[in-house]
Formats: sequence, structure tokens, C-alpha cells
Amino acid sequence: MSEQQIPVAPATPVPGPEATPVPGPPRDRRVLRAVLRWTAALVVFAVAGTSTAYGITRMARTGLPGLATRPDGRWDYPRIVRPPLPAGRPAPFAGRNAANVHYADLRTLVLPAPKGAKADPALAGDHGWTKPKVYLAEYAGKDVRDTLRGELTDHGLRHIAARGWTMPDGTRTRIYLLQFETALVAGEVQRDEFTGYDDPLLALRGAASNTLDASYPTAATDGNNLVEEFAEQKPYGAEQVRQAYITSGDVIALVVQSRAGGAKEIPFQQTVVLQQQLLD
Repeated sequence: MSEQQIPVAPATPVPGPEATPVPGPPRDRRVLRAVLRWTAALVVFAVAGTSTAYGITRMARTGLPGLATRPDGRWDYPRIVRPPLPAGRPAPFAGRNAANVHYADLRTLVLPAPKGAKADPALAGDHGWTKPKVYLAEYAGKDVRDTLRGELTDHGLRHIAARGWTMPDGTRTRIYLLQFETALVAGEVQRDEFTGYDDPLLALRGAASNTLDASYPTAATDGNNLVEEFAEQKPYGAEQVRQAYITSGDVIALVVQSRAGGAKEIPFQQTVVLQQQLLD
């Protein structure tokens, strides 16, 4: 799990102690020694503060998630924390969780929106649960949607949790988490319904031509999860669509971003990585 927004507190000057009046010449010497001591201390603090600031500015941004993200295009996400598990329940990939079930409330596993985002109320659903028709509307063609609805029902789809938002630059993000009974069932649905070798099996609305995005950093994929990322190829229409499927135990996540003129690679990959880590 990547943590966001590592706060760096500004250095606060440390005030020197007030000199205690002492009669006669010793007072001058004591005052002088106190001044020298505090001057030396302030120099040490200044050097230490400079060294710390230098270390932060010189570190790779990948080592400081969420800090100074604007120059490389990343979004300012809040600090990401895994939700607590119900008492006595194991984590999804713990040794005693053979079915790899996510016991945490699925709604708490959806990535929160970044700073500056405008929430999409249509994806909030009823108390955080999204109706299948809202999710299915992402796909092109009524026949495709009807077939997929039947397949999800036949495979015992339990819940859909979702969140969506729009950024100031017009990028629209939609994240859906689909939960099944076991990881075995989720893996079967993923393989048979959603992704092929080079392109997704089902086309999303407005994304007629998609291919596997080889730019996705494979090192960011945890061994517990399967991430398959696709990008719409030129010439695309009014906007470009990027999409990724994440299979994590009993959950399949669909992450979609679209933007007029082109959906940017870096914030999309950042979003996918953080969502994957939240599910891990």
C-alpha cells in the first residue's frame, strides 16, 4: 500500500533562554557563553534543516508517494489506508484464506478521489452500492450488456461498489469493484468475459480500438494480483479511453479514464497502481 501526502513540518526557530541577571563581571562572561552556545545550536539546526530539505528534493518521487506530484503529472491523492478487517477474519491473501476473499467492506476498498476532483453522484449508488445497470452502461451495445448481465448473474455476482470523479483538466475516472464468492470464480469470469491476449474482449463505449498498453510498469504489479491495462489507439473520437482490469482474489476491478484530446498515461497508471495496492 502506497501512502500519500508525507507531511514535512517547517523548521521552527528555537528561542534562546533568557539570561538570568547575575551581578558583577561573571554575568558578562555567562551571557557571552550563552550567546555562543545558542549561536552554535542555531547553526547546527540550520545545517540539519538544509540537509533534510536537500535529501527530500533529491529523492526520487517514486520514493515519496503523493509529494510534489504536479511536475510529473501525478494527482494529489489522500493518504491511502487499508480498512480494518472484521474480527477474526483474515486478509485476502493470508495463508488461512484459501478462497482469497476480501472480508473488508467492499465500499471501503474503492480508491478515494484525489484533491480537486468533482465527484460523480451517479456512481455512488444506494449507500455506496452501485446497480449493475450503471456498471453495464460502460459497455457498447445492448446485446453485449445483456449477455454480460446474464454471465455475472450466473457466476453469483455479490456486490458492485464504485466511485467516479472529474478532474479540472476534464479527465473522467470511473472505478468499479465486482465481488464474487471466491477467487476461483472471479478468475474464471475475468478470463472468459473481459480480457484477451492483446485486447479486451468487450468494447467500452467510445473505445472501438484498444490494445495492450506495454508502458504499464510490470514492477508495480503485486504477485497476488493480475493487472491488464489497455489504451485506445489513434485515431480515436472525441476522447481517448484508457482501461484496466485488476483481478485480486474474489474481486475484479475495472478502472476507466477518458479525456478529450487524450487520456494522460501517468495519472492513469498512478490510479491503477493505488487501486491495486488497496486491494492487496
